[in-house]
Amino acid sequence: METLTGKDKELIRGSWESLGKNKVPHGVIMFSRLFELDPALLSLFHYNTNCGSTQDCLSSPEFLEHVTKVMLVIDAAVSHLDDLHSLEDFLLNLGRKHQARFCVCHDGHAHVFCCACVCLLVCFGILGQAYTAPLRQAWLNMYSIVVAAMSRGWAKNGERKAD
Repeated sequence: METLTGKDKELIRGSWESLGKNKVPHGVIMFSRLFELDPALLSLFHYNTNCGSTQDCLSSPEFLEHVTKVMLVIDAAVSHLDDLHSLEDFLLNLGRKHQARFCVCHDGHAHVFCCACVCLLVCFGILGQAYTAPLRQAWLNMYSIVVAAMSRGWAKNGERKAD
């Protein structure tokens, strides 16, 4: 598993803390941006409610629960920056679940998600002038580690289905 520099960790922690304690509204912004980047991804989020439009989906209780979980995963990654390897099993399992439930099974989905996450930091002036190229790169470095672990999980899940 790749490692992050000390500067990467410092930048990530500082920017994450600047979002405040309640990160769910930021997660909704992130997913809104995700659906702007790739509207086809909205179809992955049809829960028990009718998500006929982006706004319907973003305001459904099931979706808000999912956003809460996503923000907790990001929070866990930020909390474990000094030992992301300790999250390996968790991320592998998360990758398996995403492959099984949402058919998220290729890096294209992950890339769009990473772009939306990084956009979260800069869009709507959340970080303003604190958003820099090194900060962007630090987040991309962290997401590449997380996505690589999840990718191994969905690949293993796919191997099981082929048996």
